[in-house]
Amino acid sequence: MPSKITPLRAWLEAARPKTLPASFSPVLLGTALAVHNGVFRPVAALLCLMVGLSAQIASNFANDYFDYKKGADRADRLGPARAVASGWITPQAMLLATVKMLAVTCLCGLCLLFFAGWEIIGVGVAVVLFALAYSAGPFPLAYNGWGDVCVLLFYGVVPVCFTYYVQAGAFTPQVFWLSLALGFLSIDILVVNNYRDYEQDKASGKRTTVVIFGKKFATGFYLFNGMAALACALPLWVRYPSWSPFLFVFAGLFLVSWRELKNKAGKDLNRVLAHTARNVFLYALFLSGLLIFN
Repeated sequence: MPSKITPLRAWLEAARPKTLPASFSPVLLGTALAVHNGVFRPVAALLCLMVGLSAQIASNFANDYFDYKKGADRADRLGPARAVASGWITPQAMLLATVKMLAVTCLCGLCLLFFAGWEIIGVGVAVVLFALAYSAGPFPLAYNGWGDVCVLLFYGVVPVCFTYYVQAGAFTPQVFWLSLALGFLSIDILVVNNYRDYEQDKASGKRTTVVIFGKKFATGFYLFNGMAALACALPLWVRYPSWSPFLFVFAGLFLVSWRELKNKAGKDLNRVLAHTARNVFLYALFLSGLLIFN
């Protein structure tokens, strides 16, 4: 990509639109569960989507800014170019944009008070804090091996469970298990990202789980997460066997992506990253279709 691009293109690249299905997918699944149980509330679902998308964009902006400040965006970076490190956007402008997107997240979250109790404020505070703590502060989670836990919680458990909660006013065991299914699968997006950046992260002192445990661990962890995602949703697939072709399609695509991870290197892993994000979205789509139409 050229070093000089239009301001609009720069901000679009900084928002990382290819990553946004990771926020859309858990809201889709939580809403599908609400439809399945007859408690669907469209305005609440839309607000949850806005919270998820704005929080992820804010996190992407913060990651762009703080990785630049910490020197993690090196010249030998293999992933997509970063806006601040590339000189497209000033650090001050990126920091201000992060604050503005977090304000949008808070505003949309406050609107959810019309559908849920004051306890939802605690969830909103946690979302905002973790969006920043992922790459900022004295103990940035992504730099100390906690990124995978953050993904499990904030791209799985929290958005699925609370998208359902603001519509139903309650939780169910099924909602929790399906939130884990999507969370485990979403971790693989981070695994591929960290596998690709292993050398660069190690050199810059970013202690991801791949840096801590090694690349061989990463390929096994990727497979484990996929198997865990299948296991958490297995009762649903067994209950509705007519949907099994979709399960086999997903399993096939997942195994192909896993083999790609083992056999690719360098910038070729960006393609594996795209395939992994596709797998997350398709799994959420298949599960949501099963729930909505049964």
